[in-house]
Amino acid sequence: MDATGYKPSSQFGQAAVQIFGMNERMNQILIEHLDPAVWRAKPPGKVRTIAAIFTHVHNVRTKWVRLTASHLGVPAQLNRAHCTPEEARAGLAESAARCSEMLAEAFGDGGGRVETFWRDGWAKPWPVGPEMLCYMLSHEAHHRGQVCMLAHQLGFPLSKETTSGMWNWEKLLEAERERR
Repeated sequence: MDATGYKPSSQFGQAAVQIFGMNERMNQILIEHLDPAVWRAKPPGKVRTIAAIFTHVHNVRTKWVRLTASHLGVPAQLNRAHCTPEEARAGLAESAARCSEMLAEAFGDGGGRVETFWRDGWAKPWPVGPEMLCYMLSHEAHHRGQVCMLAHQLGFPLSKETTSGMWNWEKLLEAERERR
């Protein structure tokens, strides 16, 4: 059952919601353990700040929900110029809850309300399937990698405990099961 009380009925739907929850926990761990000084540090070149990367992740999620399952309620977007780590964590938690509901409806007993996944307004919609979840996870993993690399390049490397914690799937899965 997700934060809204929605429980998908299919085994794949339950797994999809659980996996997306673990994905979100990785985002939260990363923000929790970033040095606050790196949040707005400007990387050289035309590269997003870490604040801009996390607001982008949240704002893309809001687009997925708006285009694919607006009936769930679309979270407000975040402003990358003013977003704090606390606001990013709260926004990401909210958009993760909506994405989890969307996945539950797509793969569970949502009564067919989510039949296609719209990645973007310019892209053709995809029928609901594993590709939807894979696309969502790949997008976020890509940006987490950018954040880890930028933190290191800017002189604020993450601790071994933090990076190991993001890869400790057993612990992430256990925490996600306890949360539900």
